Amino acid sequence: MTITHTPDVLPSLIDSLDSRVTPVDRLFSPAALREEIPVSSTARETVLGGRYGVTQVLNGEDDRLVVVAGPCSIHDPCAALTYAERLSELARQVSGSLVVVMRVYMEKPRTRLGWKGLISDPHLDGSHDLNSGLRLARGLMLDILETGLPIGCEFLDPLTPRYFADAVSWGSIGARTVQSQVHRQLTSGLSMPVGIKNATSGHVEDAVDAIVAASKGHVFPGIDDDGVVSIVSTSGNPDCHVVLRGGSTAPNYSPSDVAGALALLKKAGLPQRLFIDASHGNSGKDHMRQPLVAADIAHRIAGGETGIAGIMLESFLAAGRQDLILGRTDALAYGQSVTDACVDWDQTTRMIHGLAEAVEAGRALRRAGAEGISSQVELALPTPLPALA
Repeated sequence: MTITHTPDVLPSLIDSLDSRVTPVDRLFSPAALREEIPVSSTARETVLGGRYGVTQVLNGEDDRLVVVAGPCSIHDPCAALTYAERLSELARQVSGSLVVVMRVYMEKPRTRLGWKGLISDPHLDGSHDLNSGLRLARGLMLDILETGLPIGCEFLDPLTPRYFADAVSWGSIGARTVQSQVHRQLTSGLSMPVGIKNATSGHVEDAVDAIVAASKGHVFPGIDDDGVVSIVSTSGNPDCHVVLRGGSTAPNYSPSDVAGALALLKKAGLPQRLFIDASHGNSGKDHMRQPLVAADIAHRIAGGETGIAGIMLESFLAAGRQDLILGRTDALAYGQSVTDACVDWDQTTRMIHGLAEAVEAGRALRRAGAEGISSQVELALPTPLPALA
């Protein structure tokens, strides 16, 4: 088949071979940003301590529960740091029972359109000043680490981890990217435990497949510390785990759901430990139902259920959410999410103390069983609350 072009059409085709990319701005290198905003000795100790604590729980060598708590996304560094200072003090109070990690999400995946996070749009005005966003994100992360609180975040763009992964103790791969080969390769080279969520459909198999893939080494294109396009080689990440976050039609945190997920992990030859996300599909996207999920998990842990290594909570200073109007930051309420709705600080405190008490009750139950006197021990188990239908 011969295709002919008229003289006036052919030049336009030649001129438009790259017509959908606007002029490119240069991004500074990861090495330059790390030199500009270095990790202090205190921050380094917090990062490594957080990674070690989470890993020990996942390996079954620490009987504490990991709690990842924080805003759906970070849009106001001042409010985030206020939250971090409060959470750091609370974490110290429950450190014997819980490993508390702050949720510090700087990138947000969008189902269609919307604000994509502090890195993408730090001024909240649609200007997409990524250089400023990366500076702001890294600076805030290190400020939070100085409080002694380890942080966790979702890795979304495959290039940005070079700029701040050295500040992260726990990572996440979201439900929208669980099937992505790019993100599985990325995870294989991350130096911290990574939770991989089940797909938005609720299927856990995709997360299990991702864990298997990420546990192996890969070779793929990426950037080095100088920002130069390079061939990246990884050794594999042995500390990945499933995060049950519910699906589009039903939650998946019940005992039978957990048992089913653990069976899939066992079949794949993987450690049988997982996290539960109390938000998203497990709360029916209703932030007021997160405490119900947390209370149910607490009751089961206190009663001796095994396999649950951690729980995720979406919380901020103020309850609910608000709409973000680009360029109108003066209209925003302080400490309230601009993406998914969160529970407030008081509710967060109650949930975390309840989970700590559940861990203690579970320990007492195990001790009683080991001593053969379980019938003589009375435990104050948290009252189970009705789960989602």
